[in-house]
Amino acid sequence: MGTSLITVAYLVASILFILSLRGLSSQETSRRGNWYGIIGMVIAIVATLTNVDQVNQYEYIFPALIIATLIGATMAARVAMTAMPELVALLHSFVGLAAVLVGFASYMDAKPAHPDSVFLIEVFLDVFIGAITFTGSVVAFFKLKGTLSGKPLLLPGRHLINLAMVGACIYLGYEFVQEGLPVDSNGYAVWEISPGINPLLIMTAISCILGYHLVAAIGGADMPVVVSMLNSYSGWTASAAGFMLGNDLLIITGALVGSSGAILSYIMCKAMNRSIASVIFGGFGGDAPKSSGPAKAIEGEIQEQTAEEVVAELLAAKEVIIVPGYGMAVARAQHSVYELTKLLKAKGVNVRFGIHPVAGRLPGHMNVLLAEANVPYDIVLEMEELNEDFPHTQVSLVIGANDIVNPAALEDEGCPIYGMPVLEVWKGKRTVVFKRSRNPGYAGIDNPLFYHGNTRMLFGDAKDSMEKLVGLLRG
Repeated sequence: MGTSLITVAYLVASILFILSLRGLSSQETSRRGNWYGIIGMVIAIVATLTNVDQVNQYEYIFPALIIATLIGATMAARVAMTAMPELVALLHSFVGLAAVLVGFASYMDAKPAHPDSVFLIEVFLDVFIGAITFTGSVVAFFKLKGTLSGKPLLLPGRHLINLAMVGACIYLGYEFVQEGLPVDSNGYAVWEISPGINPLLIMTAISCILGYHLVAAIGGADMPVVVSMLNSYSGWTASAAGFMLGNDLLIITGALVGSSGAILSYIMCKAMNRSIASVIFGGFGGDAPKSSGPAKAIEGEIQEQTAEEVVAELLAAKEVIIVPGYGMAVARAQHSVYELTKLLKAKGVNVRFGIHPVAGRLPGHMNVLLAEANVPYDIVLEMEELNEDFPHTQVSLVIGANDIVNPAALEDEGCPIYGMPVLEVWKGKRTVVFKRSRNPGYAGIDNPLFYHGNTRMLFGDAKDSMEKLVGLLRG
């Protein structure tokens, strides 16, 4: 394929990627957006493979593509929706590791036209961002999986430690560029005898530690934002690799992913009344605000309710709001929840869903779950669209959610999540909380909602509880 045709193919792929992002911005068009992205990626891969100036080792590339495709298809087919957040984090780590390897490979294979300062800076930035993305994503993976605690690792002077590591990397970058690349008698770069390899290796090690520390200092309540930020990091890593390799499509694609991830992170932080800087460097869920006093003591007793009593209140209600959380994903209860919704609607009850921006452990996690169960998009509303309606709601069903319905976020200045907007379910006539146990949520914070006078608890697996309610309604 000629250079002009490759350029056109890359342009078409870029347009399809932009259309894909636009499609993914809405539930109604998300399926179409996915197809745009798939077609764009196929075009990009085919165009790259036909560029003989860049690819001439087909006997290695095709087996790698086949093996990678089989692994990816198997992972996608087998992963449960509850494991989707950690899968996304793991895939981000692959992007970071690939960037590090490509950076080293480009440095070691530099040609006479490349070993200049601009090229060395591109290599250094690619490896730096890639290493941070790699270890940060691995830590996020283990936190989401539950192998590592969701509590933030808050070391004394952690901000100074981060700054020291960044400063060391900048100094090593200067050394790396200053060393340059010696050339042999034929004018080819010889990295083996270049002292520059040492600063690059040391910087990679420090960046890996920095990536680990940055994500380890972030608490469990911020995991959706972390996943989004890591997505942004992976995009900027790809863009840096594009500059290094002289690949325009990689630059465009990386910039799209990086900017969209950053915008999504900003939106989510705004929804939590937090700044991006405080989330990434502060460790949400660890320290209470400096101006706050001690946390308020929780008063009252937890009151339980039977399934029969819940059904009776649902049948007497005119307005019902369902607030899903990660517990619904764990129980795989979304299909039963939709069955309950259809039965109530058939009996004249207006049922809607309230979605918090950080519900679950992945941006849009609850929206995906409800879409999987074919819940109509028009009854799935965002937090700000529903909060004013809770005082006029007879029954609110909280299914496996905790921190996103915690009144302490608005009332208790000593609470670590103080200032975060939440779904104000306690303002309704009755709140029913579906929960496995009395344990606190992922952020490790107790919830005063459970002790409110108008709150009733229905303990047990959410799916079993929902199926019991559905059976009683049908009976």
